[in-house]
Amino acid sequence: MVRNPTSRFKILFSLLCAAGMSVYAQPGSTINIPGLQLPVEVLRDKWGVNHIYASNQHDLFFVQGYLAAKDRLFQFEIWRRQATGTVSELTGPSELKRDIGARLFRYRGDLDKELNYYHQDGKAIIEAYTDGVNSYIDEVVKNPELLPQEFKMLGIKPGKWTPDVVVSRHQGLKGNVSKELDMGLAVAKVGEQKVKGLAWLHPKEPDLRLDPSITKEMLSANILEVYNRFHSAFPYSALKLAVPFGSAIEPLEEGAEGSNNWIVSGSKTQSGYPILANDPHRAISLPSLRYMAHLNAPGWNVIGGGEPVIPGISIGHNDFGAWGLTIFQTDSEDLMVYDLNPANPGQYKYKGTWRDMEEIHETIPVKGSADTAIALLFTVHGPVTYVDSLRNKAYAVRCGWLEPGGAPYLASLRYNQAKNWNQFRKGTKYSNLPGENMIWADKKGNIGWQVVGITPLRKNFSGLVPVPGDGRFEWDGYLNIKKRPHTYNPESGFFATANQNVTPDTYRIWEGIGYTWADPFRGDRINEVLAADNKIDVDKTAALQTDYLSIPARTLVPMLSGLRFKSELSQRAQEQFKGWDFVLDGSSIAAAIYAMWERRIDSESNARFVPQDIKSLVNVQLSKTLSWIRSPDQRFGAAPEQGRNDFLSQTFELAVNDLKAKLGDDISKWQYGQERYKHAALNHPLNSILPLSLKEKYNIAALPRGGNGHTPNSTGAADRQTSGASFRLIADLSDWDKALMINSPGQSADPESKYYKNLFELWANNQYFPAFFSKEKIMEATDARTVFEPVK
Repeated sequence: MVRNPTSRFKILFSLLCAAGMSVYAQPGSTINIPGLQLPVEVLRDKWGVNHIYASNQHDLFFVQGYLAAKDRLFQFEIWRRQATGTVSELTGPSELKRDIGARLFRYRGDLDKELNYYHQDGKAIIEAYTDGVNSYIDEVVKNPELLPQEFKMLGIKPGKWTPDVVVSRHQGLKGNVSKELDMGLAVAKVGEQKVKGLAWLHPKEPDLRLDPSITKEMLSANILEVYNRFHSAFPYSALKLAVPFGSAIEPLEEGAEGSNNWIVSGSKTQSGYPILANDPHRAISLPSLRYMAHLNAPGWNVIGGGEPVIPGISIGHNDFGAWGLTIFQTDSEDLMVYDLNPANPGQYKYKGTWRDMEEIHETIPVKGSADTAIALLFTVHGPVTYVDSLRNKAYAVRCGWLEPGGAPYLASLRYNQAKNWNQFRKGTKYSNLPGENMIWADKKGNIGWQVVGITPLRKNFSGLVPVPGDGRFEWDGYLNIKKRPHTYNPESGFFATANQNVTPDTYRIWEGIGYTWADPFRGDRINEVLAADNKIDVDKTAALQTDYLSIPARTLVPMLSGLRFKSELSQRAQEQFKGWDFVLDGSSIAAAIYAMWERRIDSESNARFVPQDIKSLVNVQLSKTLSWIRSPDQRFGAAPEQGRNDFLSQTFELAVNDLKAKLGDDISKWQYGQERYKHAALNHPLNSILPLSLKEKYNIAALPRGGNGHTPNSTGAADRQTSGASFRLIADLSDWDKALMINSPGQSADPESKYYKNLFELWANNQYFPAFFSKEKIMEATDARTVFEPVK
């Protein structure tokens, strides 16, 4: 029977009005999707952000999943295989250890309890999201022409998503167990005091003593291989084409993790309303780790960014307030060492008795060979990563993040709906991974900071070195997240974090505070700018997010003034610092010289001062090196000040020689930001197997950058930026339409899409686009309007 088109329009009109949709929006396309309950309107703005208007919660998250999968399907498939431990099915046996690790560290508790931990409707939301993902996968399978090129090159098809994939922990920033093993081995080799003299451990002094039962021989094996493999970057180099083009595949580079965020009260802003800023620093990759969206339905109106495979918004704002996050170093892991029963290696000693390990048997499909049967072993503390049959020892990792609530960022679903500080803070107590500095600002003028993340309480050990798993070293439960450090409407009128230690001296529960932190330079620079200005606005906030001033340069460069160099080129290089403002601008020659000198200071400090047999285990942070340089001691020789000056001059000469080799001896061509020096360029993860005809389309050419890993605009220490602000948000609470965002390189992973790299140049030039929130402003910037209708 043919429906009356007029009646059909009236029904659609009523539904759209009920969902807050404008019937005056520009005409667009209509798509029928099985699984929807009511029509959903999507306005895609010219920057690629989908603004989703649904009539109910189910349809909202269904369409969020559908659209994210449509933009990033190959990224979804890689995530799914990492989460399910099926990478070997693509690569062959080389990634078997990765798959074993993924299965060992899979959440194996009550799945319904886990899903509903993140939101009271968590199960329904996550199932709607995966149903939306699967709806697009069904569409692609029925229409193979829609299949992204990566699938065709590899001869594979996307697999279906299930809720347990969404709650995988493999991508989370988890803890310190790898550093724990390194530090334990370093202590075993050179002693506790030597390690403490090299590592920058604060704010309290940890106990690094190893239990006498643990020796360096016991810590020298590859104990954590399966753990390290399961959460490492995806091994694109191990993939093989269905029809090979020849060369090996280039892996995505993984950069250092960091972030900045801050909140400013209306007492210090031009508008009289708070301002919130956040720029999480992760790998700069193609496609981006981040994905932006606007979600609107009854009970929901939230915009911002997150990871494409996770429902909700991790960093953003709703009608009432804005929030952001950075990493707060939280030790939620321990490496446990067990004695095995010589008569039965399936048993370990715990509290004086032999206990049977739990065994789970699984089968892993492996490309090019028979399926591999594996036995996964578990102790009372957690997954067993290594068994040393020669010494009758076993090693397990105890993980707080395997408790319910350990899926990264999913608890954002709770504070996506927060209306005030108390609701926001209540929501954050469900955020177990990663450890974070969560900040909040609301329209009523309040600002606040709350540290989140699951925190084991250790009464008799520091958690920085491995301990026996015999029952003597147990956790005394977990710290209530609300008892972690926090502040509300601070007297200073602002609060900033940049992964440095920001724990107040007045805090009392020190067993819940870690000992290893990022260098403070980014945070110090942000604090000095915010403290000095009582008329902060969006433009000034953007300038601070993209700030390239180097605090270490302010310390080091003046120390060169009394030094003389034999090399004429070094003398001319030194002269470039006259009148320099310590800003690592891409156009600056002085910045180019300083950045290379800082690299040399860092590398030579580690080369000279770290004993040979622990060089791979302990890294001297720049803060530690600067403290030695400011107050030289016998490590620089019998005449410490002269030895310190020799160290500075020698590292400067090395830096000048490095630049000569890189850029030639014409200093006028030594600009910092250029393709041969500091730059950003993105290659597709399958770049090296792409035919030449596709490389130009898939890869993104270099653009100049500035900064380094110690400037607020963190760009890392290498020539090519591989980490930094993958996403930025600035929210002026006086008007949500004044909010700014940026992501790189674009929303889509399809090189045929206009949203594939449309944001890369904006990002590389430290610019933003308006994150419009009102329907009126969004419609003015709309590129395409689509109405998704249920299949009747």
